[in-house]
Amino acid sequence: MDAIATPGRTCPLHYHYGPEVFRQAPAAALRDLEVLYVVGGLYGNESALTEILRLFDAEQGRKRLVFNGDFHWFDVDPARFARVQQAVLAHTALRGNVETELADPDPQDDAGCGCAYPDWVGDAVVERSNRILRRLRGAVTPDQRAALSDLPMWLTAEVGDCRIGIVHGDAQSLAGWGFAQEHLREVDHREQVRDWFHRGGVDAFASSHTCLPVFQRLDLGTQRSPGWIFNNGAAGMPNFRGDPAGLITRIAVMPCEAKGSRASVIHKRLHVDALAIEADPAAVRQAFLAQWPAGTDAHASYFERIEGGPDYQPHQVIRQED
Repeated sequence: MDAIATPGRTCPLHYHYGPEVFRQAPAAALRDLEVLYVVGGLYGNESALTEILRLFDAEQGRKRLVFNGDFHWFDVDPARFARVQQAVLAHTALRGNVETELADPDPQDDAGCGCAYPDWVGDAVVERSNRILRRLRGAVTPDQRAALSDLPMWLTAEVGDCRIGIVHGDAQSLAGWGFAQEHLREVDHREQVRDWFHRGGVDAFASSHTCLPVFQRLDLGTQRSPGWIFNNGAAGMPNFRGDPAGLITRIAVMPCEAKGSRASVIHKRLHVDALAIEADPAAVRQAFLAQWPAGTDAHASYFERIEGGPDYQPHQVIRQED
């Protein structure tokens, strides 16, 4: 079967938007901010969620916490699912592919998990993700489904004098992989991303979806400051070998006082950090195994990463163009 038509590799038409949407004015709650947290890929990790909320509560100034999708995934226990959703929706949220597929009351399975996996992801991983999504549907109630359906696919925010497009995937699709660290290594692809910046009128994009963090700087020409892609990787899983912490993106007018920044840049006088979420690894492991013991799909796909982290290191996060 053609890979493009395979469930889990498909990007449905209703996932798409154009970069021009980011020219719209931010909602009042996302204007004139001093601190912005962007949390992608929580994956139902309650221990990480508790730590994120603790760090955010300690921040001073005009602040906003945005969950940019896939806050559900491992939380197949209905009570855990409900707690995660209630806590997330108390803040600002947009939907990732997980929430979009869960929101569909009559899924046809054409999209599978909605991940739109690229060809470097093996078929077995794709098939397991489709089955994880099907099992996760058993945790969601009609009211929860309706709340997820109401969430937007993208947002804009203003921190200092920086305009930020917030997405789950990339600048043209909810499940796009255009901000993946793998694609951003390609010179031709970075030309496309530059076009997205010009069409969207933003100074930076904050994303997730692709599971590995990258802060990519792009030259936008002599008339504009450089643009940045801030991809936090995953808030609810390890992002580096031997480091159990999740990551979020913190964008603020003042430096980060919390310990644990794994990567940091300054952009338009803003301090941007890949901020570590250091939840108790034993508690994370116990909660995961209670829902996904050995022999289950999520265990096969993710337990090795939860235990030891992916083959990736902090020095690989910040990318300057040659």
